[in-house]
Amino acid sequence: MTDSMNFFEEIEEHLLNDSKPSEYLNSIKDNPEFKKHPFDYLNKLIQTEQSPKYHPEGSVWNHTMLVIDGAAKVKNKSKNKRAFMWAALLHDIGKPSTTRKRKGKITSYDHDKVGSELAEEFLLEVGQDEEFIKEVTALVRYHMQILFVLNNLPFADISSMKDHVDINEIALLGYCDRMGRLNADSSKEQKNIEEFIRKVTM
Repeated sequence: MTDSMNFFEEIEEHLLNDSKPSEYLNSIKDNPEFKKHPFDYLNKLIQTEQSPKYHPEGSVWNHTMLVIDGAAKVKNKSKNKRAFMWAALLHDIGKPSTTRKRKGKITSYDHDKVGSELAEEFLLEVGQDEEFIKEVTALVRYHMQILFVLNNLPFADISSMKDHVDINEIALLGYCDRMGRLNADSSKEQKNIEEFIRKVTM
């Protein structure tokens, strides 16, 4: 077994068993192994800025840590908590390469699509099987659909989403994503998720 696979399994153990996986992830973020490929995909999240308007918590890393802690609380509701927790960790892996400052605003257009491709590369590098990769990357690919559907945006692709991912799984991940911000309103976000499910199943 390679060092990368060992490191992957160590991270996975904490994702699946810790009540706050962020504590472990924060403890290893300066580890030399975490800066090597393919873990550098995650390491880059630390320096990636986000819009302070939508993400007052700061960097993509800070956001992701909030998301995985939220996901850890609800992972038992998932049909595959292993894929769910890895999707929570990898969901914004596409932001470092897509983040730009446009007219004073920080954007990360298509980070969901790019992130799906990078998540596949990451999981292949650490020797994961095709079915597991397919499940994780689908969650990464469609995690933004909640925003698109709720706001009736042209990027919404309900048909393709329903062909590739379980709606309840994407809703669960989406709830964690939306709660992964400072001062998030849980009751409001729960209503958003319920409205999303209503719109895609009507």
